[in-house]
Amino acid sequence: MLHGSPEPDRMYSVSGATNPTSDHVLPAAPAGFGEGRWIPPGESIEVAGVNLPGGMLYVGGKLKALNGGAEPCLISGQYTVARVGNYRARQMGYWPSYAEASPEERRAYLNWLSEGRSNPDCDIGYVFLFFYGLERRVIVDSRDDPAARSDWPAIIVELRRLLAIYGEKSGSFNRYAGELLGWIELAGKSSQLYKQPVPDFPRTYELPPHLRLALGQAAVDRAPLPPHLVLAWLRLSPECSLRTAAIRCPNEFERLFAQRYHEVLGPGLVLPKNRTKLKFIYQAASAGLRGANITMTFGDVPDVTALTAPIRKLMEVANQCTDELGSYSRLVGKDPGAVGALEGLLLLPATLWPAAIQAKLRALTAQMSEGRLSLPLKELLAALGGANQEVNRDRVRGLARALEGAEIGMEPHVLGGAKVPGEQDTIVLFAQPLMDSGLGSRAEYQTAALTLQLASAVAQADGVFHDREVAHLRAAIEGWVHLALAERRRLHAHLQWLTVSPMNLAALKKKLAPLPTAARETLAAFMASLAQADGVVSPDEVKFLEKVYKALGVEPKRVFSDIHTAGSGGVPASAVQAEKRGFRLDAERIAALQEDTARVSALLSKIFVEEAGNTPAAPAPEPELEDEANAPLGLDEDHSALLRLLLSRPEWMRAELEDAAADLDLMLDGALEQINEAAFDAFDEPLFEGEDPISVNTKLLEKIEA
Repeated sequence: MLHGSPEPDRMYSVSGATNPTSDHVLPAAPAGFGEGRWIPPGESIEVAGVNLPGGMLYVGGKLKALNGGAEPCLISGQYTVARVGNYRARQMGYWPSYAEASPEERRAYLNWLSEGRSNPDCDIGYVFLFFYGLERRVIVDSRDDPAARSDWPAIIVELRRLLAIYGEKSGSFNRYAGELLGWIELAGKSSQLYKQPVPDFPRTYELPPHLRLALGQAAVDRAPLPPHLVLAWLRLSPECSLRTAAIRCPNEFERLFAQRYHEVLGPGLVLPKNRTKLKFIYQAASAGLRGANITMTFGDVPDVTALTAPIRKLMEVANQCTDELGSYSRLVGKDPGAVGALEGLLLLPATLWPAAIQAKLRALTAQMSEGRLSLPLKELLAALGGANQEVNRDRVRGLARALEGAEIGMEPHVLGGAKVPGEQDTIVLFAQPLMDSGLGSRAEYQTAALTLQLASAVAQADGVFHDREVAHLRAAIEGWVHLALAERRRLHAHLQWLTVSPMNLAALKKKLAPLPTAARETLAAFMASLAQADGVVSPDEVKFLEKVYKALGVEPKRVFSDIHTAGSGGVPASAVQAEKRGFRLDAERIAALQEDTARVSALLSKIFVEEAGNTPAAPAPEPELEDEANAPLGLDEDHSALLRLLLSRPEWMRAELEDAAADLDLMLDGALEQINEAAFDAFDEPLFEGEDPISVNTKLLEKIEA
């Protein structure tokens, strides 16, 4: 039982040929010839005239390994040391041992230790020889000696330091050191690890034990996974390859992922409690621990790495985020100075902008009256830190796109094809909840916007856009119930923009002129139906329609007949009667109005968008930087997951593998046969043997990793 463990069902056992003594007495014999002892962190010792600082070594004459043999990491004074030795040269064997090393190799090892264990050119064999001592202290001494446990914090720091220097140089060292680090982080941990920060682990062939336990505990508790735990899972899982944007822009990716994760999955993903139970078997690097049975179990906690559906769902969210960050990532890749500049800022969702800039934006939007605010474009750019930057089409479109992500719309609707304003021009910001990006480009919306544009053009021809006309048009917008609420909200902002930037009547007439007479008459009649969409045609609306008909080149006298045709079908009213009481529209005409809209949409979709067809092609995406292949031996996703589980232990009971296969919806015998055939094809030897238990050839792990 793991001493001091708060969980009685968590088992930690180590068995070997010999149990080492837990009491180390300083020998009376000359230094280096007595019983081997541990040199604590921070202490120094001299061996063969070489000062070895920092401690964390075993020094002495003799020390038995857990399996009964000689301890390979022991620096013994019984062996000669040469005068010179080069730790940069490839010398140490695959299973290094201080006793079996040559005198030159011993000198090289002592030199590396004396220089602070930091030279990146050191042969990895010497690094492993030192690592064996850390491994022994954690796995063997800590069973019975509380003082050994007190060394763990220093050992954790040392492991992380060594990984930073040698982890990329040797995949084997990266894996073994990562596994020991995971073992230390796991031993004695409490429940609900999913609520705690995830320690820093190297990415290896397996998900770190600490993370697997945290996920399993969350599954048992039916607790939604917090974003920090999900991000660690994605980054450390051998099944996942995050795209370039997540690697190049990690901070932006992390923040955006947390936002999108909750948008897609609410409180968070809840993992099922699958059948495969969590069990860790420590596979030691040191020959002195070879053959030892070092295990840790966790009762009924499941191993969720036996499932593929949850990580697949999380990768969908991650890919969505990297898609959103793609343009920003490419810009930063070409110009690192774009980070924090307006050009880079506009390629990010507004929710990722610096806090100071978001505060300025909130201060501006707080000034909105009825959900809208008119201001010069240059004033908005100045608030975002781009007062001295050139205003161009791409920047303004990027600004509009970023604002939409912050639920702020902008008029003119440059993303819908409107002409880009200059820095001195007025824009209108308005509250616009997230909506379908194509909603503002529907033919129905374009037709309604055209009505407002014609109105502004007519008003400009008269010289004044009267408040009464604006109020009339606002009432008309609210009456256009065939439009979505979000579209009517944008139309109100469009109308506010038109009051200071009215459409040019001559320009509209120029666009309308090529239309056949029949088409312009159809459009005029349709505007008459729009005017009475609320069920009432007032005298003011009649006068307004007469001006619109004139602008369209249609006889104004036809207004009354068109209103009557679009109305309830009753007896036509005279102009005098219309001025007194207006026309009433049956409610069923609202549905007919949508059919009329579809009939004229073809006339409008290609004409009244200022810059249609001029949008430049999106830049070709840069090649994604993929991590190592996540399909070992060419197996599919489910068989790859089973392969990784197999390699995590040297031996499996058949019942355990049947649970794992069931979690993956695989037939065990067929899956094992397919995996073994793939191993034979790749390495000409089987991955496992036996029926029950099943013995796994874990030596193939390094070949598969390579």
